[in-house]
Amino acid sequence: MTLAAVAYLGGVLTIASPCVWPVLPFVFSRAGRPFASHGLPMLAGMALAFAGVASLAAIGGAWAVALNEYGRFVAIAWIALCGCALLWPPLADALSRPFVALGQRLSAGPQGDPARRSGMLSSALLGLATGLLWTPCAGPILGLILASATLNGASATTSLLLLAYAAGACTSLAAALVLGGRLRPLVKRTALSSAAIRRVAGAGILVGVALIATGIDTRLLSRISFAAPAGLEQALVERVRPGPPPASPVAQRVDLSAPRVLSEGAFPSLAGATEWIGSEPLTPESLRGKVVLVDFWTYSCINCLRTLPYVRAWAQKYRDAGLVVVGVHAPEFAFEKRPENVRRAVADLDIGFPVAVDSDHAVWRAFGNQYWPAFYFIDAQGRVRDHQFGEGGYQRAEQLIQQLLAEAGGVVPSGVVSPQGQGVEAAAAPTPALSEESYLGYERADGFASPGRLERDRTRAYSGVASLARDHWTLDGQWTAERDRVVSAAAHGRIAYRFRARDLHLVLGPAADGRPVHFQVRVDGRPPLADHGFDTDAQGRGTIDRQRLYQLVRQRAGSAERSFEIEFIERGAQAYVFTFG
Repeated sequence: MTLAAVAYLGGVLTIASPCVWPVLPFVFSRAGRPFASHGLPMLAGMALAFAGVASLAAIGGAWAVALNEYGRFVAIAWIALCGCALLWPPLADALSRPFVALGQRLSAGPQGDPARRSGMLSSALLGLATGLLWTPCAGPILGLILASATLNGASATTSLLLLAYAAGACTSLAAALVLGGRLRPLVKRTALSSAAIRRVAGAGILVGVALIATGIDTRLLSRISFAAPAGLEQALVERVRPGPPPASPVAQRVDLSAPRVLSEGAFPSLAGATEWIGSEPLTPESLRGKVVLVDFWTYSCINCLRTLPYVRAWAQKYRDAGLVVVGVHAPEFAFEKRPENVRRAVADLDIGFPVAVDSDHAVWRAFGNQYWPAFYFIDAQGRVRDHQFGEGGYQRAEQLIQQLLAEAGGVVPSGVVSPQGQGVEAAAAPTPALSEESYLGYERADGFASPGRLERDRTRAYSGVASLARDHWTLDGQWTAERDRVVSAAAHGRIAYRFRARDLHLVLGPAADGRPVHFQVRVDGRPPLADHGFDTDAQGRGTIDRQRLYQLVRQRAGSAERSFEIEFIERGAQAYVFTFG
């Protein structure tokens, strides 16, 4: 309830943000009419439409975004028709007849009011259409809700919080609508007739439709920011969650030298897995008597990939001593939710231990996990005895496995493994990378240096810059920026990045129809030669054949600061996130 209240207050604050301006003409078109039969249905429809579409977009991936685009076309056409009806009364009469007839059919007995019912229906439809077009500013509160929805998957809580946020915004709009209704008689007496007011409202709606349909509204408003609403939202977030925010769900090296208290609770449920690979479904009860290592990973995560040589070696070395390794594949991106992609990754990575496909993050939530990779050590009595977040600390982890196996009475092999990973599984550089991961989708993009900003879900021409500061990047050519990726809309699109690390990786995908996309990598303007990565040759050439992490640069001598550029020969390339090592 506290989170819902904070989400509601965050929505209330949107009235002070520029992103609400495009929908104001649609709201004010109901000013001066009875609020219960015109204003309230319109605002309720807007809140429901926004909450529904935002929930789908947060959990459904690209198909939900595409579906919403068709809904936007319908919404734009309907609202434009409403605007025209305000300009031409005969059109308004023609449009109202079906609603009046429906209102008469729905009216029960002599107390029914067909005109009121038809007004409610038309207002609700206008609200639904407005909700499809409304793109609120992603301030701290809405950003937290959407990020949580993406990470944790579908849930009633997500939809409730989005609905609370939309309801808060509609509360502010309702206040503006009531104020507009009270001002309307004053305007009529002093300046304009009712017909003139309708024409002004109709013209305003058509202007708003034109701005939204052409994308001018997002380009204009992206250059305007109000710091006050964001500051108030951040204060609300910090009041509910005092202290520093929780760490990002990306693995970090941790200090494992300090002693730990080995008692953390019962083995959480594995029942939320959507599929099992390499095993029948496992449960804490069926694993009782075994020592279990639960490994949370995802196949495009470089930190997870670098732990795999050790996890495979432990699974093989201690299988006969009573160890069961359970991989829990918890996706970060929408494409990692597809079971066929996970099955292919498991085969390509030669993973021989059972893997629970946790596409809905149900097992992730059962463990209260926040990291990739994450190890949970469970003893033969079904108790979680310890955990480890991030790569590294392999000797200590193996010694803990040996300790739990010895407690269970098994014959435990001595010594520790020392596998040598190849390609993307090779160990990180001795010197930590100074560049940190950089997401390219507009939801988490940082360091973008092309002129202008990333335009949300719109295709436009971007241009590069002559020089880049470290950890800044640019697009060049025709690109579409989406929530979690950028997609090249024409051949020869380029991405440039200034980095300092030994390795540079980029999560990429082919064209939407599966067509491979060829690319050319340059380092400091030249082919990488000896510094090419596992997925490129010395001339920097490579091919995107599926959605996964690609190693594009591995410097053979040190971790110097370099300028990186990748050019996609064909259109359709999908780029998600840079990672380094």
